[in-house]
Amino acid sequence: MGIGDKAKNAVDAAKGKLKEKTGDATDNEDLQAEGQAEKSVADLKQAGEKAKDAFKD
Repeated sequence: MGIGDKAKNAVDAAKGKLKEKTGDATDNEDLQAEGQAEKSVADLKQAGEKAKDAFKD
């Protein structure tokens, strides 16, 4: 897994954060929850990438 995967995870986390903030601003709880979920999944994937890198070294 390389830089491309890490970049995709960062983009996915940013999209999730944007959805979450938009849901907050518009009082749309569904959009807020969807954003939180997307951000959490991206954060978990990013943590997995960091763990892989730690074992490589």
